[in-house]
Amino acid sequence: MKIFRTLALLLTLMPGVAFSAELGVARISLIRGDVQIYTEDTGEWVPASINMPLREGDRIWAPEGGRTEIQIEGGVYVRLDANTSLDILALQEESFQFYTAGGHVYINNRRGGIEHIQVDTPLSSVGCYDNSLIMIDVAESGATDASVIKGYAYAETREGKSRIEAGKTLHIMEDGEVEISPIGPPDEWERWNLKRDRKLAEAGESRRYLPDELDPYAYEMEEYGRWVYAPAYGYVWTPRLTVSIGWSPYRIGRWCWIGGHYVWVSYEPWGWVPYHYGRWAFVVNIGWCWVPPVAGAVYWGPGYVGWVYTPTYVAWVPLSPGEIYYGYGYYGPWSVNITNVAVDRTVIRNYRNVSVSNAVTTVHRDTFIRGTKGEARIRENPFRRGDVSVGPPAIKPDRATRMPVIRSIPPAKRPPERVRRTSVEQIRRERKVIREERGSVFRPGRPTGELPVIRREEPRRGIRIKPPQSLEEQNRQMRPQPQRPSERGPEIIRGRPIPPATREVEPRRQPETAPAPQVPQRREAPRPKTIRPEGEKGREIRQQPSGRPTVRGVEGTKQQPAPAVTPKVIRERPTMTPPPSAFPAGPKTTPQRPAVTPPQNQPSPQPAPKPEERGKPAPAPTKKKEPHAQKPAPTEQKEKGPGEPPGKGERGEEKGKKQERE
Repeated sequence: MKIFRTLALLLTLMPGVAFSAELGVARISLIRGDVQIYTEDTGEWVPASINMPLREGDRIWAPEGGRTEIQIEGGVYVRLDANTSLDILALQEESFQFYTAGGHVYINNRRGGIEHIQVDTPLSSVGCYDNSLIMIDVAESGATDASVIKGYAYAETREGKSRIEAGKTLHIMEDGEVEISPIGPPDEWERWNLKRDRKLAEAGESRRYLPDELDPYAYEMEEYGRWVYAPAYGYVWTPRLTVSIGWSPYRIGRWCWIGGHYVWVSYEPWGWVPYHYGRWAFVVNIGWCWVPPVAGAVYWGPGYVGWVYTPTYVAWVPLSPGEIYYGYGYYGPWSVNITNVAVDRTVIRNYRNVSVSNAVTTVHRDTFIRGTKGEARIRENPFRRGDVSVGPPAIKPDRATRMPVIRSIPPAKRPPERVRRTSVEQIRRERKVIREERGSVFRPGRPTGELPVIRREEPRRGIRIKPPQSLEEQNRQMRPQPQRPSERGPEIIRGRPIPPATREVEPRRQPETAPAPQVPQRREAPRPKTIRPEGEKGREIRQQPSGRPTVRGVEGTKQQPAPAVTPKVIRERPTMTPPPSAFPAGPKTTPQRPAVTPPQNQPSPQPAPKPEERGKPAPAPTKKKEPHAQKPAPTEQKEKGPGEPPGKGERGEEKGKKQERE
């Protein structure tokens, strides 16, 4: 009887081993935009979430403006650009198989990653091996470009198979013609991937404290947390970006129904390793910290928590190091499969984190299933009560429970028809995984021949997906466009704080006072467009070339003479000058007469010399230059004038007359 029970227990453990191993292989490690996923559990396209575990049969779609990254156990990264689909056909121990119906796929199979990766397209099958970087671009017609940045790859069609060396691109056209050429210059997609690869390689000191099995995740631990020493556990990791005082592990995210079990999907960027490996502890002077597993005992789990539930609410608490996880399946030596075993209720009373403030998370049953908000009004700790069920909640999942995140997707972001009608099962039957370099995907069991290839020495234009039309429209709007005269006028502003109303009134007065020779000069200047008559604006538009910015008018300023701007500036200055009461009235020469009045014994000669000098041709230019160039000279003569003796010669009298005139 004991032998029979032992065999029954082993049989129940077998599905759990397959379940845990399959879900721990791949996950979504980066999301941008409205990325969607189709799984066996959902049966429809639903929004995807970061840190969502992936398994065979899952399908991913990155719509317009979206990007995503898939991290696979062993340090393999598969990235999708916008308008790209990817179907996971197989996740075997030493070989992965994917299918893409169109878009951009970038694969980084670093050294020590996976032995073989196969990517199938509508017209070809591309296989790469350890320590390689490849890009696969597929057009809607099925035409495929396979580019090898590092390592080597093999591309096969129904006509044969060809090897692609590093630095080459194999072009497979829809008519069956094949060409090989050097890789062209890197575009934004390639540069972004290479930058991402360099960033993920920065692990810092996290590799010192993580077991070798978790080495590919060292970057996230280094980026979002720090390592501190706790006497009871050694070096532990604590998140650097704790969002609130009431934060605790397993709080930001939701439990999603995947593969017949509730799996924790964290919305935190670092929430893969700390929630599916190791345990959590609360240490004084440190706070919440994650204790990594011991090397050789690294087991993935759906979420290492202790469960209790009732018909009204569901509660969980993080497990501390050394505590047993009770779940459906085998998740290492510190777990118990409760498929056919009942859990003793006294176990939950011994959880150490139950006594930590705010460690227990309690939600309403509707919140747990459908994601709707509902209060669970419980005064006492649910783990201290006796009327609760222990273990993962035996609650039937709803449609919303199978969604990793509850939100809607715009219809324009949904996958196109060519992606939706793809059958994963049909592709699996038609395309088998072939690891051998000389093996054939299209003719299994028979050796394949050499693929006829046209070799070119210059890079060939590939089939990269064009930028989204919305981006082109934005760039087109950013280019300066010609405008109508009525639209340009208000935009041309001198830069001085003059109200627009003041400038609109000035043009009506200027045609009356402005001399005729100044009209063609102001016609070439682009800035005073608002002060010109309509006839002048029409002539100016013909001078400006189309496509140049109409706001500044660079060409007009180059052809305009310097004096052309001077009359305009002088006319505008009276609007900003102080009121006339601040200066004496009369012409400019009136305030200068009191300054030259010391010799008052000769007032009569002042008006007499003016008519005589106007008739002389020689003194006329001298008189015009004196106010500008000879102002300082009379000041020195004023000081010496009163001291000179009367009755000097004729030269002395002429000097006195000049002083009086000035």
